[in-house]
Amino acid sequence: MSKPTFQDIARLAGVGTATVERVLNGRGGVRPALAEKVIAAARSLDYPRRLPEVHRGILRIDVILVRPETTFFARLSRAFGRIAATLDASVAVHRTFMDEHDPAAIAALIANPQARRAALILAVPDHPLIRSALVKVKEEGLPFLQIVTRAEGMEADYVGIDNYAAGRMAGLLLARMQPRNGTIAALCHSQIYQVHRDRIRGFSDYLFEKPREGQAFTVVLFGYDDTGQSADRLFEALRLWPDLVGLYNAGGANDSLTAVLRKHPRGRDIFFVGHELTDGSAAALRDGIMSVVLDQAPEAQARRAIDLLLSRLGLVVEPVSNDPIRFVTITSENL
Repeated sequence: MSKPTFQDIARLAGVGTATVERVLNGRGGVRPALAEKVIAAARSLDYPRRLPEVHRGILRIDVILVRPETTFFARLSRAFGRIAATLDASVAVHRTFMDEHDPAAIAALIANPQARRAALILAVPDHPLIRSALVKVKEEGLPFLQIVTRAEGMEADYVGIDNYAAGRMAGLLLARMQPRNGTIAALCHSQIYQVHRDRIRGFSDYLFEKPREGQAFTVVLFGYDDTGQSADRLFEALRLWPDLVGLYNAGGANDSLTAVLRKHPRGRDIFFVGHELTDGSAAALRDGIMSVVLDQAPEAQARRAIDLLLSRLGLVVEPVSNDPIRFVTITSENL
């Protein structure tokens, strides 16, 4: 192969050739983050000369999350903390929890960080204000990715499970493992998370494409991952549909749903599929209240997200693949 040119490096780094020349010849006048992109591009193209070292100080990776009270996001945050403790001292991982009901504040933090950052990871609702902020970040050339869920229509790296496939898996389980005929209901947070829309769409598509005689997917309930509202929605479903035999919870608040089913006379007749392995969902599996848990391995998602950004910052030489994270299907038999 021929020697990479300044044009090749500029094209890969998304800068002009003059910027490449200044960086590689050590003439200065280029922002450190931009110089890092040029050096990373040159390194990835095996540019055959000694590349300059860039004094970058501390590289800060901002992580923006929501709902710290939930087991899933607590697991995800702890995973980032453990990974941060293993990184070089020149890399800092800073975690911030935001109110999911305040998209304006989330968008403001995305677009106007409180400190200079080198990269961004976020798991936040899908909202026009947030999408606009991400467009600004992308135009600025800041490396960022979305984890767990994503903004619709945003071309950016995404780390997470295939949520549409997870929904289809839930549909398969309810259609093939539920022995009783009757009504099936689904429950999720609302429509503000792409992850939940994908799961419900996969669930619905499977049951539509491969219907089982005697079963009917009747309703999607919104519980907003709130314990009180989720419990109320399930009580209402049990009242409205005396033949309810299946429940798919695409969101959180499993503990409140299992509490309802433990007390209800028909609770143990409901084939209940939910997400995320926690102490509560494990106990519900053992007690026969939950039937199957689909766990999306937040620890693996955090590791992948950090590795991808370290690669984009030029700190990891080996390429990092980004296939969907494998979700784990758990029953009482493989806890």
